[in-house]
Amino acid sequence: MSKLTASIKDALVSAGVRDGMTLSFHHHLRNGDAVLVMTVTALRELGIRDITLSASALFQVHAPIIAAMEDGTITGIETGYAGGDMGAAISAGKLQRKAVFRSHGHRPADIEGGKIHIDIAVIAAPTSDPEGNCSGKYGRSACGSLGYAMPDAQFADRVIVVTDNLVDYPLVDFSIPETQVDYVVTVDSIGDPRGIVSSTTRITRDPVGLRIAKYAADSILHSGLLKDGFSFQTGAGGATLAAAMYLKEIMLKKEVHGSFCMGGITGYLVDMLESGCFESLMDVQCFDLTAVESLRKNPGHREVSATQYASPTAKSCIADRLDAVILGATEIDTDFNVNVHTDSRGVIMGGSGGHSDVAAGAKLTIIAAPLIRARLPLIVDRVNCISTPGSTVDLLVTQYGMAVNPLNRELEQRLRDAKLPVVDIRELQARAENLSGRPQPLIMGDRVVADVLYRDGSLLDQIRMKELL
Repeated sequence: MSKLTASIKDALVSAGVRDGMTLSFHHHLRNGDAVLVMTVTALRELGIRDITLSASALFQVHAPIIAAMEDGTITGIETGYAGGDMGAAISAGKLQRKAVFRSHGHRPADIEGGKIHIDIAVIAAPTSDPEGNCSGKYGRSACGSLGYAMPDAQFADRVIVVTDNLVDYPLVDFSIPETQVDYVVTVDSIGDPRGIVSSTTRITRDPVGLRIAKYAADSILHSGLLKDGFSFQTGAGGATLAAAMYLKEIMLKKEVHGSFCMGGITGYLVDMLESGCFESLMDVQCFDLTAVESLRKNPGHREVSATQYASPTAKSCIADRLDAVILGATEIDTDFNVNVHTDSRGVIMGGSGGHSDVAAGAKLTIIAAPLIRARLPLIVDRVNCISTPGSTVDLLVTQYGMAVNPLNRELEQRLRDAKLPVVDIRELQARAENLSGRPQPLIMGDRVVADVLYRDGSLLDQIRMKELL
């Protein structure tokens, strides 16, 4: 019996779609993805209602599905990130039920443990054969790793692969095997791989950002962790990528040979691999097209699943073997709790992704961010939303100096001995408020629109409704 199906709508019908189901999607095409919107359009045409959308992340490109939230087609969302109009729509209460935010490691743990039951997984695959062996490394829509789709494919009741590059059987270099796939659909385009790249995934040239990056790299140098076998992850923001650039210079000068880099992989980390700074890249998601090409060609660049990346219930995971990680923040409080879910207005603009996972696993967790952003202080008394607990954060680095969590006295002494600008976090807070003023408390609605879960499943925080004027 052929798995080839004429359309997404036909595949959904064959998969037994009905009201109240959970459908899952991955975000490897990021802001270039077209498959999620195509699928939701098909659901509306079929008259299906009360769907829970389990998407590893949501972006501005998915904004057309807000209409399906308003008409009751989609009544629940479970995700790791919601950006642009998608986050604003959740904040404004357009979803009937509370959204649920999980980290990238918590999501596969709950899929495998049965807390997330996926009825139908819809997988955007840049290349597939007729039986569903599929990969993200090939084709005109190549996005690289399909690591976030792997748990969905393994545990969903039904799996639909959607591709715009159908090749002859067998596709040998596959990411997801035919044994997990029920239906294969070909479409004109699954999306635009240029949408993988965002405006943030470029090294900053701003002097403030470069100073922060240099401080972050120097703090790793003097932490005692930078030695042969060193492992590292950085975010994809401009300052954190610049920190990787400075770290590369230090590693080459000191002749330090690291073991691996992890995370969403960029061309800057590919450059560190090719320069001999690291033996391998462990890749759950490509953040630019240079990384896609590297994954396709370099055997030292390895594709891994979200489970292997950061699941706290796996027998082991890569996040727990990280030495140092550099992350960003929209705000941080004096207890070192970090918010990456909401903006200065309290509106949802992102999510933890792997932030809380790697912060928990790494030996050294650095938050690198400007002390003032959009004329507002970075440091507050209490963050609007706890995305990452302060107990897992070691160091805040700003252009005006760095604050060490009192829980890590050894690190503080090492950085002071190195003559780095270590100050108390409250001193940094006071300086920011002197420059920009003390922010007014946010006024939020009473209705809870989203639960933020920690990687162990506990309720970390809740986000309340915020109407936009």
